[in-house]
Amino acid sequence: MTDIPNQDGTQPATARAKKRQWHYHPELPIQVSPLFRRPFDFKAVFTWFLRSWFPLTERLAILFLALISWFFFHPALIRCQVFHFDWIAEIFIRNLVLIFIVAGGLHLYFYRYKKQGDRRHFDARPFARNNRVFTFNNQVLDNMFWTCASGVTIWTAYEVLMMWSLANGYAPMISGPMAWLWVIVLIFLIPIWETFYFFLIHRLLHWPPLYRKIHYLHHRNINVGPWSGLSMHPIEHIIYLGTVLIHWVIPANPFIIVYHLQYYTLSAATTHAGFEGVEIAGKNRFKLGTFHHQMHHRFFECNYGGLEIPWDKWIGAFHDGTPESHQQFLDKRKLKTRQADG
Repeated sequence: MTDIPNQDGTQPATARAKKRQWHYHPELPIQVSPLFRRPFDFKAVFTWFLRSWFPLTERLAILFLALISWFFFHPALIRCQVFHFDWIAEIFIRNLVLIFIVAGGLHLYFYRYKKQGDRRHFDARPFARNNRVFTFNNQVLDNMFWTCASGVTIWTAYEVLMMWSLANGYAPMISGPMAWLWVIVLIFLIPIWETFYFFLIHRLLHWPPLYRKIHYLHHRNINVGPWSGLSMHPIEHIIYLGTVLIHWVIPANPFIIVYHLQYYTLSAATTHAGFEGVEIAGKNRFKLGTFHHQMHHRFFECNYGGLEIPWDKWIGAFHDGTPESHQQFLDKRKLKTRQADG
């Protein structure tokens, strides 16, 4: 492990360096998907996407939870033709339980009971307490509050809106003898759409006026945990979960709406887990937290998107985790500061 330089490029004091270094990082450099690599390599693309789903991944787990939610805990579509407290409350309670199962379960496993110790833990510093930056002066309570009070509420509101739209024919419904094939296609396309949509809105939220008023709340989490992923300002929740409105154009059905929203909400908890994954017998058997996004929370001005679509490489904001990449990042930051100073 190497010391991370200060933002102005100078080396920190030894004591400070120990606090700023990564406790763990995956094999570097971080690689983006081969989807846009030229010449096109079908085998590499197929292998990348196969490994992102199988044998046991967060995507597969979220798909399973969406199937269970839709089959056992979702109101019949005919009930959704008219807004009514009972079916809306059913969706809200189910979503609240889900976020506690996923974010709460990961927090208990990794941080409360420390079942894995600090193995594969990117930043081993404890979460902030007695810190007035956070609501209730406590990072975890702050994250839980914004996740549940705002996140689950707006998540539910979008789901209710889309179910009402499908039930009344305002949004196009998947139909026909090959409907099942379109459902399968959408299951695999939604994570790619997430990378595309997330980069666009995330880059927008880093525009200084929006950052200072809205996105700052999420970025109070420099060291992230499972509850940090969906800890956002209500306006950011509206923008972030607005992804599902694409189904006013792209046909869907109730299951796809449930899956789409659960992918965006539950994966926010898993990707912010702070650990690379669940280790069994010395190997990472269940991949979770993403180091490239962990770097975004520490350095702010890099890695705005995901790895499926290399947006960050295209705009020169990709940090691959290596010392060389970090030096390039610092040089760009210093140049930007000098230009801003006139």
